Amino acid sequence: MAKYLYKLGKLAANNSKKIIGGSILILLVIAIIAMNLGSNFSEDMSIPGSESEKALHLIKKEFPSNTSQVQLVFNALENKTLVSEEISNIITDTLKVIKEKDSHIVSVASPLELGNLNKDTNIGYAIVTYNVAADKVSEKSKENIIENIENIRDAGIQTELSGDVSFSEMEIGGITEVIGVVVAFVILAITFISLLAAGLPIITAVIGLAIGIFLIMIGTNYLDITSVSITLAAMLGLAVGIDYALFIMTRFRVQRKEGYSVQESVAIANGTAGSAVVFAGITVIIALLGLSVAKIPFLTMMGLSAALCVLFAIFIAIIVVPAFLGLLGHKVGPDRKNSFISKIIKSDKKQTTPDRWGNFVAKRPWKVAIIGIALLSIIAIPISHMELTLPDNGSKSEETTERRAYDLLTKAYGPGHLSTLIVAAKTSSETTNPQVALSDTIEELSGLSNVKNVSPAIPGPSGELYLISITPETGAADSETKDLVNDIREKAKTLEKSNHIKLMVTGTTAVNIDISQKLSDALPIFALLIIGFSFILLVLVFRSILVPLKAVLGFVLSLGATLGFTVFVIQDGNLIDLFGFPIAYPILSFLPVIVIGILFGLAMDYEVFLVSRMREVYTHTGDARKAVLAGMKDSGGVVTAAGLIMISVFTGFMLAPDPIIKAMGFSLTFGVIFDAFVVRMGIVPAVMIIMGKASWYLPKWLDKLLPNLDIEGESFMKEIERKRN
Repeated sequence: MAKYLYKLGKLAANNSKKIIGGSILILLVIAIIAMNLGSNFSEDMSIPGSESEKALHLIKKEFPSNTSQVQLVFNALENKTLVSEEISNIITDTLKVIKEKDSHIVSVASPLELGNLNKDTNIGYAIVTYNVAADKVSEKSKENIIENIENIRDAGIQTELSGDVSFSEMEIGGITEVIGVVVAFVILAITFISLLAAGLPIITAVIGLAIGIFLIMIGTNYLDITSVSITLAAMLGLAVGIDYALFIMTRFRVQRKEGYSVQESVAIANGTAGSAVVFAGITVIIALLGLSVAKIPFLTMMGLSAALCVLFAIFIAIIVVPAFLGLLGHKVGPDRKNSFISKIIKSDKKQTTPDRWGNFVAKRPWKVAIIGIALLSIIAIPISHMELTLPDNGSKSEETTERRAYDLLTKAYGPGHLSTLIVAAKTSSETTNPQVALSDTIEELSGLSNVKNVSPAIPGPSGELYLISITPETGAADSETKDLVNDIREKAKTLEKSNHIKLMVTGTTAVNIDISQKLSDALPIFALLIIGFSFILLVLVFRSILVPLKAVLGFVLSLGATLGFTVFVIQDGNLIDLFGFPIAYPILSFLPVIVIGILFGLAMDYEVFLVSRMREVYTHTGDARKAVLAGMKDSGGVVTAAGLIMISVFTGFMLAPDPIIKAMGFSLTFGVIFDAFVVRMGIVPAVMIIMGKASWYLPKWLDKLLPNLDIEGESFMKEIERKRN
């Protein structure tokens, strides 16, 4: 592969303008297509085949409906009540205006008409019903409600919005993400001591990311892709795009320093660092595709979307980056440094930093290894009580109207009001007296723990299916609610035998519980597959048994610490004000799987770029200690810069207001901190110093069987050196 990438790099360097122009043209064409088609994201998070999904399908078949609702939640302030004639008239008149201005609204109902006022009559909600599904409600319809409820607010009534229709959309590409990119630019400027060189990785990463994002937007018109997917893809695509360009540019500058021409330096960089980029990128892609192991459609599409952006990051890194270097190589080489940056940073000091750290680790390997392992093990402890859930309005920022509506409804009716369970009761020919059987069933369900109330059964048109609503005492994310769902399902087994009625639990809360359980069950399998895959892959790359084993154990340590710290902050509520989380909340059900997949890929990136240099030196010298020090000196700086860039990009997303984006950014930020700086720059070299030559042991019989991947490009480098001499 290295030889082909070498030739590709030379081709790109010699045809710079054509390739750069072609990539921009491709981007423009895809962008135009995406803009014309628009996007159609699906927020369906379901598991085909689960009990809750089967019940939901059965209910939709019995009670066909293509409507959606918006709840207008009112809170009378300053000792006022919603039953006063003045306030009641304002609400009623406003609802009439809202209905008159929108032909898609089929009905409106005030709190007094619905009879849903709380005990103090100061909180209640109106319902606006549309004749279209929630995702089909137009922005104009939303604006109609937002504009008209100002009349109610002006009267001193707090008015918030909830229901099927979302009014607080997820924002992508805000100021916080820009801050992350700016910080990445500063890190690159310090690394290359050049403003031009610092800008190239960002420009090329944005080109690759833009192509990937526009393709995802096009894909939303044909596939069920959630809005979270594009966030994850943007987060990862931008980070790896910058890092991959950094790796190739760093090697390019090394070759220029050694006296090679621009074109030859580009080709060598593409054949050596480019090989490592391709290998590292493929591991990330495979890990993301591995998300399909859970067999959950929305999670599979998240993995595919992110993998697409990583794929284009690879293409841009090995095709467009060499083209830019071929065009501007004379201006970004080590002999051309920005005078402003050079005055601030001395390049000779920068080069010695990794060597000093390497010597520090080499002199105290046992202490560094023990402290690093102990630190990560302690941080990982909270993972033992991790709870998983899907997000709801209760996890959103207090700045959103949905979160304020959630708080008002919880205050007025209790947390269980927003976690109602729907039980589909289906009779059969063996059910001799359905009404008596249903009455007994409701009585049995009412006697379960954590049940606040059970509604009468609502019959369907067929006369065989009935709907029973159960309101728990606790909220949707509470473990007691999950226990209630399990209790109902256990009770259903006995009731089916005694009353000949089949009960199936569904509703948003039950669906979320099923998804979380499915992901929790898939987590160990996915982790084992990733760990096993990484071990085999690293054996092929490094031709060693202990180096891959050490790398895998290091990944397990950083993963445990990442999830443990995530639980400590987000779920347990420690330091949530420091990191800007609105409330302590269980972990996103799909977050651990995503973290495992992405962190694995990034960990392999750092492992390959750090240890491949060690192997190269060990192969030539046979000195294990010297190999570790050389790897730390030559690759430590670029791994440090790459880690800092990842952190800056992920931190930009962590600062976003949306809780889903924030949680993903938070976990990945600290995942990189733990893996890049504690494991790869601390524990890995320390353990390799301790193991010495044993690190590189590989049975001879296995050595003969394994193919030589040659990601360091030794084969063509020997030919180049021979021709040069």
